[in-house]
Amino acid sequence: MKVLVVGSGGREHAIVTALAKSSRVDKIFCAPGNAGIAALAECVAIQAMDFKGLVDFAKKESIDFTIIGMDDPLVAGVVDEFEKEGLKVFGPRKNAAILEGSKAFSKDLMKKYNIPTAEYANFDNKDDALKYLETAKMPIVLKASGLALGKGVLICNTLEEAQEGVKVLMEDKKFGDAGNTIVIEEFMTGREVSVLSFVDGKTIKIMSSAQDHKRAKDGDKGLNTGGMGNFSPSPFYTDEVDEFCKKHIYQATVDAMAKEGRPFKGVIFFGLMLTEDGPKVLEYNARFGDPEAQVVLPRMKNDIIDVMEACVEGKLDEIDLQFEDNAAVCVVLASDGYPVAYEKGFEITGLEKFDGKDDYYCFHAGTKFDESGKIVTNGGRVLGVTATGSDLKDARAKAYQATEWVDFANKYMRHDIGKAIDEA
Repeated sequence: MKVLVVGSGGREHAIVTALAKSSRVDKIFCAPGNAGIAALAECVAIQAMDFKGLVDFAKKESIDFTIIGMDDPLVAGVVDEFEKEGLKVFGPRKNAAILEGSKAFSKDLMKKYNIPTAEYANFDNKDDALKYLETAKMPIVLKASGLALGKGVLICNTLEEAQEGVKVLMEDKKFGDAGNTIVIEEFMTGREVSVLSFVDGKTIKIMSSAQDHKRAKDGDKGLNTGGMGNFSPSPFYTDEVDEFCKKHIYQATVDAMAKEGRPFKGVIFFGLMLTEDGPKVLEYNARFGDPEAQVVLPRMKNDIIDVMEACVEGKLDEIDLQFEDNAAVCVVLASDGYPVAYEKGFEITGLEKFDGKDDYYCFHAGTKFDESGKIVTNGGRVLGVTATGSDLKDARAKAYQATEWVDFANKYMRHDIGKAIDEA
């Protein structure tokens, strides 16, 4: 098979790495890709939002299967464009990707179908939102309804903070049109857990659990980021939690989307909060999480093409989804100053130390080749250094050891990824 992956981050590098293991795949293309992906796939200079360019390329190269990694093109309808041309593509159609594209939609869906989530209200008018806050309990959470690179969530401890947050989202447009509508939500306490799943419109198969570290600095301090590290499985995702979620959240979400005339095919990411009242949905994503994909996919036993094809063809019930009885930890190496302001263009050294080491992965997120052919930094999150081990403590020790193999100016990371493992 000839396969095209659309995207340029660590998630897409993890997908390409899984594809490279498949006996069914002869040739991988990635649009636009990055310097790390280039070692496994032919990178083509087509941007993820250039739907015509992508479709034309897929037809010209006789691509057998296309995988959309990123949220923006999914929400904007790239799958619909591929399907119009009779091309096989993995990911939800536009009317299903709204599950991520509009937090207001997903909250209303959960309310309608009794899927456990936080109490909330949606607002597209700033004055109405401010009026609501006057009687709301603090702390409270404000969310831009649209896509905001995983950063459009504000946790406000006081009424003054919440009022300023509404201004930032709706008036200052910090996240652009994503803040045209906002969700004001009760503040939930508990442990966060991420659960990825494959879906074929009616059947859902759960992948291994994971746990993200969103804040920029150690001790969960600093600003929200796209994710500073991850581990899988989560020791807090117990059999009891799994049973509850299968009964009240996972299949219920798939059935709800089907009833709404929006059958979902692809990956649903469930962001869960394990509260005293049981698990509740924090958010949905309509694709692999990043860096969740970097700890979950290396542990998957199945051929990724078999599973993805089953999703597209509505045959997921025939797949026995299996994961290794091991663990994985990912530590993100970022550019100092991320997620606000940072310099890029610094040479990365030591990448060759990962070659030939089965338990270690270095997923590229923000990298490129400079004019002389050297790999340099090209983003806030630069690399996802990942290791698998017999258990979480083993994987964590190996991942942190491997962070010392690579270096670049302005290298920054958290030193407490997976520290929660010690408390489990």
